[in-house]
Amino acid sequence: MLAVIIGIVAIVGVAVWRVVHSECKSIESEQIEPIYFEPQDSLQSADHNQTTRFGREVDATTPGFCEIRDTIINDIPLRLFIPHNAGMSLHVGRLNQQDSTIIYTAQAADIRRDNGKIVGAFVLNGEPLAWGLSKKGFCASIDGKVTVGVADNSPLFEEATERGGYFFRQYPLVKDGVLIENEPKNKSVRRAICDRQDEIFMVESLSKESFHDFAQALVDLGAEQAVYLVGSSAYGWAVDEQSERHEFGEDNYYIGRHRMPANTNYIVWRRK
Repeated sequence: MLAVIIGIVAIVGVAVWRVVHSECKSIESEQIEPIYFEPQDSLQSADHNQTTRFGREVDATTPGFCEIRDTIINDIPLRLFIPHNAGMSLHVGRLNQQDSTIIYTAQAADIRRDNGKIVGAFVLNGEPLAWGLSKKGFCASIDGKVTVGVADNSPLFEEATERGGYFFRQYPLVKDGVLIENEPKNKSVRRAICDRQDEIFMVESLSKESFHDFAQALVDLGAEQAVYLVGSSAYGWAVDEQSERHEFGEDNYYIGRHRMPANTNYIVWRRK
């Protein structure tokens, strides 16, 4: 009888040891596993009250460049272009692709298909080239300050004219952190210029998206104001800190058999 009891105790002991050993190995495995995987450097949906900037701190003596960051918001892959030590202006006509001062450029205002003129109010270095309120979104650069907003009438048009500044209109996407719906319902690569707590940056969708889904992603990214930039295959580029140029879209100097419209225009960030 004693031998039977001893045998039962031994069997129970072995069973307990195996369970404990298995749990310890499981815990050890869980503790070790993260070592094998590099943490993903990705922006999360942002709290509007969060004060941290997306772009990193850069010394004022550092030559201007564009910080490029990829993230995913609402399953939409986005690429952020954050300019450092650079100023924004507008340009009309073909860009000099050899201009080493440019750290970011993308097409800004739309062009009318019927007459090739710029859609909406447009000011180039203090000179008004177009008038009108076809789209309520606007972006201005005056005395080095960039403003992104949505309004029927903005005094910044007159101010840009008086002070040698820049101004253009485009589709509004976000106003005061709230999504704005737009009429076009097709899907395309989308681009925008955004303001988040006075940090100005550009965003590009890396997949074809509707206006609604793209604008919602910008809201969830924390953008307080956002205005559209020409998307789809419109050409542009960014220059990173290593002076490597990252092109997007297609160089559409020729569209079919025709040259691009003379009024094709660009937002341009140049090194200070």
